[in-house]
Amino acid sequence: MIQKKWIRHTAFVALLVLPVFTAGCGLFSQQTSKSIDPPQVEVTEEVEGEPTGQVTPDGETGSRLTIYLQDSNGYVAPVAVPLTLAENETAAQKALEMMVDNGAYASQLPADFRALIPQGTQVLSYQYDKELKVAKVDLSKAFVDYNAQDERAIVEAITWTLTAMPGIEGVELSVEGELLQEMPVAAYPIEGKLTRAIGINIEVAEGVNVSSSSPVTLYFSAQTQNQEQYYVPVTRLISRSDSQVHAAMEQLIEGPLNKKELTSVILPDVEVTEIVEKDGVVTIDLQDEAYVTGQQIPSEMLQAVVLSLTENSDAETVQIRVNGETNLVDENNNSYSEPVGRKHHINALKS
Repeated sequence: MIQKKWIRHTAFVALLVLPVFTAGCGLFSQQTSKSIDPPQVEVTEEVEGEPTGQVTPDGETGSRLTIYLQDSNGYVAPVAVPLTLAENETAAQKALEMMVDNGAYASQLPADFRALIPQGTQVLSYQYDKELKVAKVDLSKAFVDYNAQDERAIVEAITWTLTAMPGIEGVELSVEGELLQEMPVAAYPIEGKLTRAIGINIEVAEGVNVSSSSPVTLYFSAQTQNQEQYYVPVTRLISRSDSQVHAAMEQLIEGPLNKKELTSVILPDVEVTEIVEKDGVVTIDLQDEAYVTGQQIPSEMLQAVVLSLTENSDAETVQIRVNGETNLVDENNNSYSEPVGRKHHINALKS
């Protein structure tokens, strides 16, 4: 359901005037990537009972942590960065430290992205309330020194980074021990805690009345200046629907509103014939006359479907069917014949 803070703060929503997008037929975007990791159910590690974030084995190079940064187009997006934890250090606190602009970890961030927490900010303390599932973060006074136009992006980056970690559903922010009820510059309301209900990179579908709308979060594709593909989550306000997952899939097929900076991963000829959520699995049937049995499907498309559908439901996995077939294989020969879980480490970009 839409949150009141979205309605009261529509000034944060940027309406985009965009060119018309044209595309060919079939399941796939004309711009695809072969660099996406194979599908797998995410694995997390725990340190002293604290939620540590998406800390997963990464071959012989250690572990990775997903943090949210701002790309060169102004979108807040997840980026998987290498992680080394010191003794008694939590990934949540390390993530926040890595998100400080021009901070100690600036050299480890991809060139096309910038950290959003104001320069000089220190994480004075981090606590996890297991009962309330809330991360409590106390920041130094330097946190209040930022431009008003960055405020919403800062809120989104912190909230989405921490709530991606196991067990964290909300975030409380304090400055020098004082709990924030609103952000210090442009007064974005916090009202106790921040959750993913605030959305991310909010946009409004054409002709939709914000006060009577419903949000869906979609994953589209973008590219760095070095032509590396990465995903961008966008929360779109649409007319209310009886099925959140069906509406999300229709919007994913419709594609991005900003077709200059974002790329659709599914072409508009595809139809959703059935979509059912049951026992933690979303099963979706797609109809596409251009699909040929055995044809390899771009990972970019399959991962975007999984990310978008799990983001808009309580399901942990997604079963994809095309023309009734489940024996699907992506371009890297990864099988999607069984339900697939979402991955957090989707944007492991070069520094």
